[in-house]
Amino acid sequence: MRTIILSNGDTVEVDCLSCALTSGEVEPEGGVIAETEHFHAHQDVAYPIRGLVIVASKRHIKGLDELTEQEQRDYITFITKIRKAQRKVLGIENVYYFYNEDTTHHFHLWMVPRYDWMYEFGRSVESVRPVLLHARKNKNEWDHTKVLEGIRLLTEVLNE
Repeated sequence: MRTIILSNGDTVEVDCLSCALTSGEVEPEGGVIAETEHFHAHQDVAYPIRGLVIVASKRHIKGLDELTEQEQRDYITFITKIRKAQRKVLGIENVYYFYNEDTTHHFHLWMVPRYDWMYEFGRSVESVRPVLLHARKNKNEWDHTKVLEGIRLLTEVLNE
């Protein structure tokens, strides 16, 4: 079991956070943004950045090469739909995508929006970790309200 601190300060103990989220054992703050037969999208539970979406496989796998052909089609279609929604309802012009296979969770993609305030940390992949830590450390009620509003807007447009 691992202890995970969520962005709202709650603590959960799980073997695999992605499994706990996709199964409903742990409810992400703001709820599920959208899901398909094979994937689950939610606001990142650790970093309070409006529109930071995690797309997790419902099946416990580690790598992209483990996806079935049906999952591959579902994955790219789902990500594209989410990205269009980020642009349409949240005005997000740029996104960094991250996926790693040496994670302590299972297969998931981070869709990290880039806001103007983030550029003080740089414009490369190296800037992302400092941005995430800054967001976690400096969260406030305004940020929290904006994150929840973003979840609501994305959920509405993705579930129309």
